[in-house]
Amino acid sequence: MTGVGLFELLLIGVVGLLILGPDKLPGAMRTMALWIGRFRRSFDNIKRDIEKEVGADEIRRQLRNEAIMEKFNESKKKFTDTVDSAKSQTNSLKQNLDLKQQILNSGSQDSPADKTPDPAPAKPAENTGSATSQNNNSANQP
Repeated sequence: MTGVGLFELLLIGVVGLLILGPDKLPGAMRTMALWIGRFRRSFDNIKRDIEKEVGADEIRRQLRNEAIMEKFNESKKKFTDTVDSAKSQTNSLKQNLDLKQQILNSGSQDSPADKTPDPAPAKPAENTGSATSQNNNSANQP
């Protein structure tokens, strides 16, 4: 835009009113609006023709596609980093579990409870001579 504010428009209107007078001012404003409209349309047509010649639409599309691909590559990198991190954590957990399993397996093989043999069934006590002699003595006494 031209940056013309309200004050500038009022100043132009007052000067136009003083120079042209109240009878010719509405017609002059209408004519000026038509010329401004024609100028804008001509400028837009020229701008559109130049953009077609240069291929600005193609350049815009290409820049847009490059921006999209850059965002895609960033997302892909974040995703692969996350997957790699998850894989490394999974491998670490698996190694810890394998180590714990090895410790449990080696601990159960080396435990003292496994090394002690099963106790043999208790043999009945053999009668010693003193026990039988006491039984015999009790039988001999009246």
